[in-house]
Amino acid sequence: MKVCVYAIAKNEEKFVRRWLDSMREADGIYVLDTGSDDGTVRLLKEGGAHVKTEIFSPFRFDLARNASLQAVPEDADLCVCTDLDEVFAPGWRKGLEEAAKAGAEQIYYRYTWNFNPDGSEGHVFWTGKAHTRFGFEWRHPVHEVLYTTDGHESKVAYAKGVWLKHLADPTKSRAQYLPLLELSVREHPENDRNAHYLGREYFFHGRYDDAIAELKRHLSLPSSVWKDERAASMRYLSRCYLIKGDMREGEKWILRAVAEAEYLREPWVDAAQFYVRTKRWHGAAFCALRALEITKRSMSYINEPAAWGYAPYDCLAVAQYYLGDLENSLKNARIAADLNKDDPRLAANLSLIRAAYAAKKE
Repeated sequence: MKVCVYAIAKNEEKFVRRWLDSMREADGIYVLDTGSDDGTVRLLKEGGAHVKTEIFSPFRFDLARNASLQAVPEDADLCVCTDLDEVFAPGWRKGLEEAAKAGAEQIYYRYTWNFNPDGSEGHVFWTGKAHTRFGFEWRHPVHEVLYTTDGHESKVAYAKGVWLKHLADPTKSRAQYLPLLELSVREHPENDRNAHYLGREYFFHGRYDDAIAELKRHLSLPSSVWKDERAASMRYLSRCYLIKGDMREGEKWILRAVAEAEYLREPWVDAAQFYVRTKRWHGAAFCALRALEITKRSMSYINEPAAWGYAPYDCLAVAQYYLGDLENSLKNARIAADLNKDDPRLAANLSLIRAAYAAKKE
């Protein structure tokens, strides 16, 4: 099987050598540079990559990725799209080849989007950017997605031993994302995924009224049927209203999120945090316990590190403290503090609960 890696790049000289080392298992590495003015192109060529340059004005990710795909030789069997701030764990090629044996057209693998300050994994999901040479194209100006060119649903496989890590530059600007998302929605207003992403991006930019309008529009779209993403829009709606000081609407939307996707841990954690905030300890304990009953993490991008780390234990410890269950409160406060050692609030809570428990034992 001939396996090729393809990518787009602009001013990535700090990542080139690390990325090339990670991609060496491929039969060929093809990069489309979109206008670097540093040493990116030189370093790529010195490292053996095939490099072309094309400027897109205005820039959009789908056009750039499609152009980079076209540089891959036609006799390639498997194409793997990565970015230069990503690295594969060794052995990735064998894992993808094994997954492709049954005739898969698109292969998913484990992707760590970010890491916590202590080095543990943060946001983790499965991504499917490995695919056959023909029959696929990228669409949408940003948060671009692979589509089959004839519209059929691709045959997929999961390469369970393959791991791609995103080791991003935290100083890199995301400023272009918002206008590109707005363009995506103008081009395809009926696309539910783009509507959710735009509403979420408005939230990140502090444009809460715009976020509320777009997230509600997402929920109203006929194509908006994926419960995980619907629940995520509801959670962002809740956060918008809580920031605006509307506690009633904030509670309503988080409870709707729980009802929409009760199998996900994230809505339960958001609900537990809301009830801690409003000092409704029975509700906080109930929601935190329901969150902890969910032990299988979603394979989609709809998951949040805190929900799978300290947050449910923290909520439960606080609720149990005020409900008088100091023994279990101490146990859960210890777990929360161990899972997030850099948070001084969790350490302070643990000390307070430990002292209260010791005093009670006396």
